[in-house]
Amino acid sequence: MGPWANFALGFTYLSPVVSTYTLFGTALATGGPPMIWAFLLAGLGQFLVALIFGEVVAQYPIAGGVYPWARRLWGKRWAWLTGWVYMWALLVTITSVAYGAGPYVAILFGFTPRVHTTVLCTVVLIIVAVLINYCGTKVLSWAAVIGFGAELIGALIVGVYLLVTHRYHGIGVIVDTYDTQGGGSYAPVFLAAAIIGFYQYYGFEACGDTAEEVDRPGQVIPKAMRRTIYVGGAAATFTCLSLLLSVVDYQAIIDGRDPDPVVNLLFDALGEVGARLVMAVVLISFLSCTISLQAAAGRLIYSYARDEMIAGHRLLRRFSHARAVPGYALLVSAVVPALIAFGSLISEDALTKIVSFAILGIYGAFQMVVFAALRARLKGWRPGGEFTLGRWGLAVNAAALAYGLFAIVNICWPRTPDVPWYENWIVLLCGAVVVGSGVLYMVTTHHYGRGSAPAGDAIPQRKEAAGKR
Repeated sequence: MGPWANFALGFTYLSPVVSTYTLFGTALATGGPPMIWAFLLAGLGQFLVALIFGEVVAQYPIAGGVYPWARRLWGKRWAWLTGWVYMWALLVTITSVAYGAGPYVAILFGFTPRVHTTVLCTVVLIIVAVLINYCGTKVLSWAAVIGFGAELIGALIVGVYLLVTHRYHGIGVIVDTYDTQGGGSYAPVFLAAAIIGFYQYYGFEACGDTAEEVDRPGQVIPKAMRRTIYVGGAAATFTCLSLLLSVVDYQAIIDGRDPDPVVNLLFDALGEVGARLVMAVVLISFLSCTISLQAAAGRLIYSYARDEMIAGHRLLRRFSHARAVPGYALLVSAVVPALIAFGSLISEDALTKIVSFAILGIYGAFQMVVFAALRARLKGWRPGGEFTLGRWGLAVNAAALAYGLFAIVNICWPRTPDVPWYENWIVLLCGAVVVGSGVLYMVTTHHYGRGSAPAGDAIPQRKEAAGKR
């Protein structure tokens, strides 16, 4: 996998079109046009995280991303739990992306997007994505590059067209709350709408998930991660801005009279033929994002199994050298998200809950690595790869951790007091179930202790002790 394919993999996973088109209506209805500032808030915070990840992957370019990084920075138990949280977050994120594509699939092929048809479209998209992944790393590279092209068309060409032909508002609208805060402060409303920004800025870590398939990874991957934040964040912000300035009636969205503003806007601006063409491009973006997510999840599960860290590791660590893919691990990355999609039938607001849990899990796993890096740094670790932050490392590391903890609290914060308590706390409860089941699994099976791969050796004293043994 070359440098541009590696960047494209991270970009299509981060996917400005997918995140913006999926949550635009929800964020606008919650916080009005100023919700666009969430892209700046989340982008700055996640850029700090990307810098820390760049230091780690430059020194430890190992397939699987956050799991092996946590293993080298701290140790086996911490790595096991980090991998467990990240694995479930990835599997749920696959479902959230494929689920978000459901309405666009329905409109493209001319049927009504109801709950059951959306779930069926979700499962079909997951199956198509895994079949493409099974074709091998070279095909994955091409799929990432094609997805990158579709993202640019969806983000830039459509955005420019909307601004030129269908613009109804001036730039000043991005500070007009449209009274979404009622009689109170706007800050809580903005933080609720900021889910669109938090959902946008992850995926750059996928560049590191395929580290063993990249030439000169210590140099290439940190650059690809930063480039993903720059380009992806700019494209997402522009996409959101073009949609905001082209919406005719904000109040209809805020009041719930226009529940699907992106689709309605595209049909209004482009006509039926043009809108369907854009739907096809958007669908490619959703598919490429799903493909990238499955690639990341499959390699994480493979890395986990290679170190004998999970039940069924003998099967899950099997690797097809002809196609350069971990076949059984990829199968898990398709079957589990499909089951989650069917399980979503019990919820009336499935998409928001799935997305919220996916964000919580990803951010939680990220911060476990960031915290492990900070701990290792305080114990004497000095990054030794081709990319380092030098004397700024400690300050950036602490700031990245502070941002991540703030984001996690905001994602979990209960904001619907009129629903049953378990609905109000559903995201935190799901997170607790994943962590609790992981801890129980870990202490009862002791799989974390089986592998012989290095652990905790980033800390100088432990590395010296391991060398003496």
